[in-house]
Amino acid sequence: MTDFKTIYSSQADLYDQLVSQEDYLGNITNVIATIRHLPLAKVVEFGAGTGRLTRFLTHHAKQVIAFDLYPHMLEKLVSRMDDPAFFAVADNHAMPVLSEYADITIAGWSFGHAIGWYPDNWGEHIDQMISEMRRITRPSGTMIIVETLGTGHTMPTPPHEGLSQYYANLKEMGFTLRWVRSDYRFESVEQAEMLTRFFFGDELADRVRDNQMLIVPECTGIWWKHV
Repeated sequence: MTDFKTIYSSQADLYDQLVSQEDYLGNITNVIATIRHLPLAKVVEFGAGTGRLTRFLTHHAKQVIAFDLYPHMLEKLVSRMDDPAFFAVADNHAMPVLSEYADITIAGWSFGHAIGWYPDNWGEHIDQMISEMRRITRPSGTMIIVETLGTGHTMPTPPHEGLSQYYANLKEMGFTLRWVRSDYRFESVEQAEMLTRFFFGDELADRVRDNQMLIVPECTGIWWKHV
């Protein structure tokens, strides 16, 4: 089982190499751009990681404030940034931002980790994180959540039952879903095998090696709610 906490606290370089290969067609960011007009928007990002969404947002939005729990990830993010933004360490449960500050709040591949980290009451933790999004989002603003719908699959296939329930909860909360293919494109089979083994484990990496895959399918869900 992947130790995400170790990756996020000490292996940001490898992580960034992996996520930089994802969504080579730009489908995720294309959907985000259609959900809300970005050029005049103030954006607060939860769980920014090494900045795969942050870099897109800073190119298009008026202002971006990006947070992550792991300083190691933010160090990599800052090293990759060309455009100005504000970055700080913060927990998704309690963000150091004024209420009704942002036109857009966004969390990419972040809230779902609560299922593994808080197995006994993950729903309460995710509810608290979404409540923070709602607190920070101004009236008529928009909340956006991006999560995986399956790596190595060509159709949406949530990796485990916990994520399926989380996604069902988002629907009950009034979030709208659009899913896209966000395939990885690697420079070599060797790179594809190494990076998928690092993050996704042996089963997928063996399939990548055995089938000489340069393109690894990925499905991603983008949920949003206007408030």
